[in-house]
Amino acid sequence: MNPWVLSYGGFDPASEGLREALCTLGNGRFATRGATPDGELRTPGTYAAGCYDRLDSTVTGRTVTNEDLVNLPDWLPLTFATPGSDWFRPERADLLDYRQELDMRHGILHRALRWRDESGRITVVRQRRLVSMADPRLAALETTFIAENWSGPLRVRATLDGSVTNSGVARYRDLRGDHLTGHETGDQDGLTWLTALTRSSQITVALTSRTDTATLAREVIREGDRISTEHVLDLAQGEPATLTKTVALATSRDCAVHDARTAAIRAVRLAPRFHTLVVRHAAAWERLWQRARVDVDGPELSQIVHLHVFHLLQTLSPHTADLDVGVPARGLHGDAYRGHVFWDELFVLPWLNLRFPETSLGLLRYRWRRLPEARAAAQDAGYDGAMFPWQSASDGREQTQTLHLNPASGRWLPDASHLQRHIGLAIAYNVWQYHLATGSMPLWCAELLIDIARFFASLAVLDPASRRYEIRGVMGPDEYHERYPGAASPGLANNAYTNVMTVWLLLRARDTLDLLPELAVSAQERARWDDITRRMRVDFHDGVISQFTGYADLLELDWARYRGVRRLDRALEADGDDINRYKAAKQADTLMLCYLLTSDELAGILNRLGYPVEPSLIPRMIGYYLDRTSHGSTLSAVVHAWILARSDRARSWHFFTETLFSDIKDIQHGTTAEGIHLGAMAGTLDLLQRCYLGLEIHPDGLHLNPLLPDRLGVLSMPIRFRGSQLFIDADHRQARINGAARLNVTSQQGEPTMTGAGDLGRRITHHRERLGLTLEQVADRADMSPGYLQYLEEQPGTPTADAMYRLAGALETTVDDLLGGTVDRPPGRGRAKTAPTLESLDHDECLKLIEPGGIGRVAFNGPHGPTVLPVNYKLHHGSIVFRTASGGPIDQDLRTGQEGVEIKIGFEVDRIDEAQREGWSVLVQGPAHHVSPDELSEVIDADVTPWAGGERHLYVRITPHQITGRRIHHL
Repeated sequence: MNPWVLSYGGFDPASEGLREALCTLGNGRFATRGATPDGELRTPGTYAAGCYDRLDSTVTGRTVTNEDLVNLPDWLPLTFATPGSDWFRPERADLLDYRQELDMRHGILHRALRWRDESGRITVVRQRRLVSMADPRLAALETTFIAENWSGPLRVRATLDGSVTNSGVARYRDLRGDHLTGHETGDQDGLTWLTALTRSSQITVALTSRTDTATLAREVIREGDRISTEHVLDLAQGEPATLTKTVALATSRDCAVHDARTAAIRAVRLAPRFHTLVVRHAAAWERLWQRARVDVDGPELSQIVHLHVFHLLQTLSPHTADLDVGVPARGLHGDAYRGHVFWDELFVLPWLNLRFPETSLGLLRYRWRRLPEARAAAQDAGYDGAMFPWQSASDGREQTQTLHLNPASGRWLPDASHLQRHIGLAIAYNVWQYHLATGSMPLWCAELLIDIARFFASLAVLDPASRRYEIRGVMGPDEYHERYPGAASPGLANNAYTNVMTVWLLLRARDTLDLLPELAVSAQERARWDDITRRMRVDFHDGVISQFTGYADLLELDWARYRGVRRLDRALEADGDDINRYKAAKQADTLMLCYLLTSDELAGILNRLGYPVEPSLIPRMIGYYLDRTSHGSTLSAVVHAWILARSDRARSWHFFTETLFSDIKDIQHGTTAEGIHLGAMAGTLDLLQRCYLGLEIHPDGLHLNPLLPDRLGVLSMPIRFRGSQLFIDADHRQARINGAARLNVTSQQGEPTMTGAGDLGRRITHHRERLGLTLEQVADRADMSPGYLQYLEEQPGTPTADAMYRLAGALETTVDDLLGGTVDRPPGRGRAKTAPTLESLDHDECLKLIEPGGIGRVAFNGPHGPTVLPVNYKLHHGSIVFRTASGGPIDQDLRTGQEGVEIKIGFEVDRIDEAQREGWSVLVQGPAHHVSPDELSEVIDADVTPWAGGERHLYVRITPHQITGRRIHHL
């Protein structure tokens, strides 16, 4: 088994839907399902992130409105025919061989088949397909034909099809899915194009196609909402003939376009040939894998881990960071959940934060842009702050259905799941996790967290009898319990998860105000928040936390009767019963507290509320609720694997592997075909990262406390923590950070790293082979792990200075030699890369980059010409502060001799990340001011050290008048 390749042998119409979802290709901007280009039983799907549309449907006499992520025109169709034969269809063909392979390392879908027509002619067909990660507008399908036992003409038809609808989910088929209208097609300069308009959102969608083949002649066929080109290839026996279909997708939502059709035509006209597309696409994927690699033992486990990373990055890549989109629960892989954004980001962002923080920030910005709508929703409901919808799509209004179909009974039922107010808690939790992982709290992120805190504080009402705050009229994560048995209206009181996480949120709001005191929160409001964190109600029964008030009065379910039934709500309703009557959960609810909070955090909150915590409380809760959960959601196994990791490792591994295989084996019997479960996929990666590796992020730094399951031998991965690149690997004996055995990392800035290590891997390999040593032997000599050494050989790494000296000693050379310091090379930082780009940074981004302090350069005109000097600096109360020696050039040359007149100078900070071939530079311009003894007390607490060391008592402060910056990509 190849851990980088997902393979399918034979053509199986019954499993095509599953293969289509798992073989989806995407780039974070759009994705296309792995449907055959030529089949009859196919569910094509191309989805652009954020492209939604609403339609009204009539259900049981009621008009309901549903918003869908639109299934866009299908660019894939391509079929062929031998002389006298019908168009090839795999369902009707005499297939001698058929194989499909997803190359996850390079993001390419391969398909190979041998087909015998009615006349006995055998033809070999090989296809390669990509959705470009290098240019997110492009996709391509290359098809190579070989006539095995014949020669003659082969007809090929390539089509753009606008007749698709959102019809990939059976239970939605009573609802309208015809979102596209106003189709137009055309042929221009050898390119074909198709445009359509979404019915209500009025988004223009354009597809343009270019067909490259040795035969220039072609026939264009226009059929209303379809346009095709037909080509005739003259095949010679045994000689390959290739036809490539390159397409561009543009919409009117795109940035920097005049109109979608013109943009698509120009993009496909400028697109290179397939070979170049593949090279650039594979290089882009290689850069992603450098950040995203997760190494585990065993080819099968590795394959599924790679698959989960692959689909996560296809849905949420660095391209996504610049889009106004959230986390679609089923990826860009199908019609399920209508492409809506739920709370799955709770399971996704913790993994992204430590690898692609810019993508995480973009996903948080999706929520912030909908803050006005959330504020309006809260106000309309009579609350303060921001009330986010359980299901979000285009504009942030509630998109949760009011009716849902029970497939088990065929009945449409009322749906009250919009009462899952805990969506706001998930958003706030992710804001805080981003802050912990990056050290950054942008003002707008803080605004988001504070407004969510205001909402939950206004939900909490003081009960005069108990003198406790209560939250009523909500649903918890369980989702089975909407209302009390027999109640006329939906909603529950004091859901434990909601109440406890509200306390957590208000405490984090207090911390946020300490970070950014300029946020306007009155002392009275803060005092009420503090009171809630001390008097929130939490119910208990049978020695455990009650899921909600009244839970103890519910009936016990006859679990034997419903053994193996995951969707108990549907089964009971079909039997004329009601799940609300029973102590049964679809997924973890109260136990979600143990997923998001450490045992110390949970105990601390309960103790603060005046509920004494016994050591046995959490184990007792786990056992109690685990026995009453049907795991009707793939997320349930993620949570239970996490909370059992340190108490029942065997059972934790069982839940972990269930989640691992949930999509690839379709354990929910048909749901994967409708779209992958993105939260569960990300959850497995986060289980490896934060749970089994024991990676905890605290304000004081990163803590590592691994406890690997018995069947997980070695686990290793690179992460980015507050600007530093770290490589962590662990086995059952020890954990290592950057190759050295460590228990924790508490430095907020990370350790000093060696720069100039771009060719380090090649030099390590050279010296290791020169000495005839294996990886394991060098690692033993250098007291570092073999996994980290292999990482340094394969990837551009940034080892610590200590690691470099140990490695140089093990290889019997010098650090300077390993870093290439002994090799003459032309001036500059290294090899030029293709298409470097500059990105302007705004004022706030510039301040964020230089805020941590470090090394910068001051530049000014001295008496002998321009002078540039390095300094250690700190950003202190909005000014640049550094120390230097009295009488030196900065002291003498920056004095005008006139009181109150200051010299305007430049101050620059830049950073180059050779590993990722990118960097940034910030220039501050403003007057330099020698800090007088009277002002010394204002800057002394900046704790800045002089560049050259020693006793240097002159403080200089630069007041920024102008701040500019640039970020460069593809150095």
